[in-house]
Amino acid sequence: MVAGGDGSIAPVAAQAARVGLPLAVVPIGTANDFARALDLPRELRAACALAATGSRKRSIDLLRAGDRPFLNAASVGLSVMAARRARPLKPVLGPLAYALGAVRAAVSATTVCCRVTADDEELFEGEAWQIIVAGTGAFGGGSELDVADPSDRLLDVAVLEAGQRATLLRRAWGMRNGGLTHQRGVRHARAAVVELELASPMPFNVDGEICSLAPARFCSRGERVEVVCP
Repeated sequence: MVAGGDGSIAPVAAQAARVGLPLAVVPIGTANDFARALDLPRELRAACALAATGSRKRSIDLLRAGDRPFLNAASVGLSVMAARRARPLKPVLGPLAYALGAVRAAVSATTVCCRVTADDEELFEGEAWQIIVAGTGAFGGGSELDVADPSDRLLDVAVLEAGQRATLLRRAWGMRNGGLTHQRGVRHARAAVVELELASPMPFNVDGEICSLAPARFCSRGERVEVVCP
């Protein structure tokens, strides 16, 4: 069992997968995106009861950002600045801090110069606002890449092409309400391996944790974890 926020779950999931044990999650973070994606109870008593007595399990892909395990999403660009802007607001605003952080980031963020390949096929080259590599697809306290399937043994990658800053409102709507990958100016692919080449080193947001990745290579190795579900 793991009790913590989204960044705490994947390392424990990796150990559970390695030894072949089911994983129970008690979400006590701010965003709790993994719990939201799997419809796990977010009230403490109900989550503990499920962890203690639940018998239904669901197989979830355990993905890798470099050698770092992740479950929800890894991204570069806007999401990193949004997470940093949200951090000091979390104790007061809770999950709402992520939405406010995203708004503040959209006003001042710069683009990412990158080349993105999916299974060795070029998906995009140029300037982008954000690149998202998804497992469950849940991130940012209510946003999601809704086409992502956490059990298909593949990654979903979405590239938000750079353009007028006003288009970010439409991108935000797609992340909150679905349909992001169908918008004009968003490139999407599904692959076992996704690689990013960046013009300069940049931090990534991996399951809510800001970190460095070199090289920026994401893959599905066929690893899976059985998660106790309602």
